Amino acid sequence: MKYRRLFNNRHGLAGVIEALLLIALVAIILSFIQMYYVPEIMKQKEADHMDSVLNQFSYLKSVIEIQSMMGSNEVAEEGSAPMAYTPMYSPITLGSDQLPYFVSSASYGSIEVNDRNDVNTRIRLVPNHDDFGENIPLTSIKYHAYNYYFPSEAPWQEYILEGGGIILKQSEGEKMTVNPAITVENQSDIDPGRIKINFFVPMFRSISGKKITSDYDDVYIRTNFSKYYTPKYDKTVSDIYIYTDNIVAWEDFINNPIYGILREYADSPNNFINIDTEETADPPYIHIEPTVSGQIDLELNLVEIEVQIGPGFIDS
Repeated sequence: MKYRRLFNNRHGLAGVIEALLLIALVAIILSFIQMYYVPEIMKQKEADHMDSVLNQFSYLKSVIEIQSMMGSNEVAEEGSAPMAYTPMYSPITLGSDQLPYFVSSASYGSIEVNDRNDVNTRIRLVPNHDDFGENIPLTSIKYHAYNYYFPSEAPWQEYILEGGGIILKQSEGEKMTVNPAITVENQSDIDPGRIKINFFVPMFRSISGKKITSDYDDVYIRTNFSKYYTPKYDKTVSDIYIYTDNIVAWEDFINNPIYGILREYADSPNNFINIDTEETADPPYIHIEPTVSGQIDLELNLVEIEVQIGPGFIDS
């Protein structure tokens, strides 16, 4: 009879255990990164994207102002319809990418031209404007971000180009981040209690099928000068009403105690105007009127801009 000696080889078992422990350690590290670092990285990524969109909106605003200036100067100099200027394109990045190798969500956005003749968004003047009557359209270009991480509480944000200003709107509130082209002159040396308001208002016009889109990538906004309304609205007004869905941002820009563009003329020692904000009205509005001892001269420059989103041509 032959006897065999059996030996236990524990070296292979130890190698397997080491591999399992290493895999478990890597899994713990990756889980920690996924739970704590990925949301913070994505939050910063979306915040950087929103800063980039603000810069792009500022560029779009500059392009529109340059086109408006060129077109209005042509009208003023020639006294006839302006020549056709070359359209300009402004990029807007709609979304931000997800992180590779980790579980994360890409954000996307939409952009829309609001050129409807809406009672909720208008400028009402008393006396009437020669071309528009009481109501001048307050049109806008709006970008809406569908984020997942930024801001933390309710991850959505909007940038709205309205009345020549850029408004940031989010769950935490709204603010005029880039001011409209409004200047105010104190002309009390000419006539006691008199102020002159210069207001440039771009009015956007779009075509069907080219006024809204949503995506992740870059989209190009095509703008070109269309019409300049002359003569300038340059006369004394008794009432200015601004109807807008972004009433908080406009009220802050106009009537903030520190930097409101008209606030110094509504307080002592000037008291040339009264400013009344009705946020709960339907629709909400800001009412500006001269006091008994005040006077408002308004120089209103209205420029019509054709806008389309994406490729193709405007048939204007």
